[in-house]
Amino acid sequence: MNLLGENTWLNIVILIVGSAILTFISGALGILYRGIDRKLVAHMQGRVGPPIVQPFRDVQKLLMKENIVPDGAISWLFNAAPIICLATSVMPLLYIPFGQRALISEFGDALLIVYLLILPPLAFVLGGFASSSPYATVGAQREMVVMMSYEFPLAVAVVALGWRISYATNANPFMFSTISQYPIWELVGPLGIIGALILLFSLMVVTPGKAAKIPFDMAEAETEIAGGFLVEYSGRNLCLFYLADIIKTFAMVALVVALFFPYNLSPVLGIDSLALAGIVDGLFFLVKVFGMMFISISVVRTVMARFKISQASWVYVIGMTLISLVGLILIGIDLRL
Repeated sequence: MNLLGENTWLNIVILIVGSAILTFISGALGILYRGIDRKLVAHMQGRVGPPIVQPFRDVQKLLMKENIVPDGAISWLFNAAPIICLATSVMPLLYIPFGQRALISEFGDALLIVYLLILPPLAFVLGGFASSSPYATVGAQREMVVMMSYEFPLAVAVVALGWRISYATNANPFMFSTISQYPIWELVGPLGIIGALILLFSLMVVTPGKAAKIPFDMAEAETEIAGGFLVEYSGRNLCLFYLADIIKTFAMVALVVALFFPYNLSPVLGIDSLALAGIVDGLFFLVKVFGMMFISISVVRTVMARFKISQASWVYVIGMTLISLVGLILIGIDLRL
């Protein structure tokens, strides 16, 4: 007796093919933005900068180079870490809606994304410890410290939004479909808007930490620890880490957009065609993601220098945690008014 029906097999095939397409699209868009980001930052700093297509060339070059496993490394973990990192970087995108809906919209919510976003940094850490390099070990330790620091303000912001939405509906307040129906800006008054803006600010500060970008790139710090946990990686393994870093950044920014700006363009334009609406809303979502990337990553790394590990930890554990709690309190007070 066949335990899996035809529909089940069809869903599995759709999931596999959809995941592959999503990986390709998010990777290509992330690489494109990486090139645009480097060009914009260079111009803002008075430099010419590399061509926009340079990240594509970097990927091509890495794919042609040899994988080298250092003596003393845990070879199986050293080689598995990049694959795990790339796979776990793609997983959050399966649940985040690109406009109309997500690939697996009914099985995951914002809380799940918070947990899934922990996995790529852990894969970076495992790869660093498996390298048997002192530089990689220091980088992995720094990554763990930063990761533990920014998780609490991220969780506070997500829980605060879900908690407020729960008063407006009996549906799961953390589902992205519910969040899109009840945007936080339409549920709160003036005091609540200030609280939501504070939560948005805290997530915008968390974003460069999640993406390991200046001023929170202490784990790599080429001028200090020669690339940190990536110092021993080369060839295809380094390429996988490079792609995972790009997709992880894309996923984090997409989460912020889905939480705070879950608006679609097709209702405004009066588009009735489901296919056309999906395309328009998907492109509009990408525009919002690129805009958020520019503000939270490009501008920040243009005007700031790298923090010390103690400074980064203080910013998140003390600064952003307290700020996000203030936002939560303001939304709570607004609810009682």
